[in-house]
Amino acid sequence: MVTVRVVNKRLLLDDFLPYRLSIASNRVSDAVASTYRALFGLRIPEWRLVTVIAEHDGITQQALCVATRMDKVTVSRAAIALVDRGLVDRHANTGDQRSHLLALTEAGRTLYEEVAPRALTIERDLFAGFTPQEIEVLRDMLARIQDAADVLEERTAAAQ
Repeated sequence: MVTVRVVNKRLLLDDFLPYRLSIASNRVSDAVASTYRALFGLRIPEWRLVTVIAEHDGITQQALCVATRMDKVTVSRAAIALVDRGLVDRHANTGDQRSHLLALTEAGRTLYEEVAPRALTIERDLFAGFTPQEIEVLRDMLARIQDAADVLEERTAAAQ
């Protein structure tokens, strides 16, 4: 069991693991974002959408919200920006008239093929000081943290 150090019944923020996870995530996102912005003119939400769309033949904005864990407004703005840049096409969803399917255009696919190797290089550089075993442990721990957060979120929603 993980414990948070409490001094004089006060929470020490630097010892609070959710805070430390958030700070680490923000620092990594900032480093990645500056690279994507400088090289490709992409914001993180736009890159996330490009990546998820590249993994599907057509995907709805609602499915993108679920896949990326981003809110509807962020996904909508990113999708509009990508459509405006000619990187993504919107097509009618024959299975649901209320939604559209998003797919990469040829330009979007080309951009993805340029950005993906850079993303893998950033990941490699970020984890260069870790052994393969440590990386696997970290992946496992992150999955377990996400599962625990899902359970906590479900409990909170049920209590409301």
